[in-house]
Amino acid sequence: MMKNLRREFIKKASLLTLSGLAATRLLEAKPAKKIGLQLYSLREDIKDNVKGVLEEVAKIGYKTLEAANYQNGSIYGMTPMEFKNTVNGLGMEMRSAHVGGPNYTKEAHSEAIDWWKKASEDHANAGASYLIKPSMPIPKTLDELKVWCDYYNSVGEITRADGLMFGFHNHSREFEKIEGEIMFDFMLKNTDPKLFCMELDVYWCQEGGYNPVDYLKTYKGRFPLLHIKDEMEIGQSGKMDFKSIFKAAYAQGMTDYFVEVEKYNFTPIESVRKSFDYLASASYVKK
Repeated sequence: MMKNLRREFIKKASLLTLSGLAATRLLEAKPAKKIGLQLYSLREDIKDNVKGVLEEVAKIGYKTLEAANYQNGSIYGMTPMEFKNTVNGLGMEMRSAHVGGPNYTKEAHSEAIDWWKKASEDHANAGASYLIKPSMPIPKTLDELKVWCDYYNSVGEITRADGLMFGFHNHSREFEKIEGEIMFDFMLKNTDPKLFCMELDVYWCQEGGYNPVDYLKTYKGRFPLLHIKDEMEIGQSGKMDFKSIFKAAYAQGMTDYFVEVEKYNFTPIESVRKSFDYLASASYVKK
């Protein structure tokens, strides 16, 4: 009798152990969320410690990056291939880059296009999929804005040839009206979706007086990238409805999103860490 009980206990214990191991393996096999970081968040730290900061970012768990430093053909002081190899060696990839570009005038169009040809080639070599202009002057008339839209389509032709999508990142001022029309909407309506996308900064959209979810639903497919942003660390203000934003973003075709922290309650690296933890624990962030 005792032998049978002992045999049954060992059998059950073995089954529990095996099921526990299986559950552990399933958890381990679950892919990590590809949470991205806009490196502008660490703009002061990274100046004299590029590799050290990238190592810290990788340790936190970030998988994708958006760069914000392109000067004279180099990215954070490295050649495009050196930067790619450094980032890839840490288990991350650079998906996108903010590039300001030259001062643009219609008369200097050809010179500007030549500049973008070099920038596009360099970022293709660095492994990027997107090249994003982070800001622009605010035109006074819709005719002036249309010139910019045509320019962006031209740049998009260049980047497409290198396998990149060109786009623009908004602040709140692009939601002001020019001759009665919202600048942001005009840009969406007067650019070619095959050549030009918008990287929607959800915080600045809301600060501009509009709901980012409405834009994601109205202009489906135009926002492959998002900046996930708050007043300081992600989730800090309590006024950003990130659950609804992510739901709408996935539905319209978001491929990548990047945390951006501009103001801090903590050190920059700790603010970036807390922002990562917030998204990593959020059930509505699927990938």
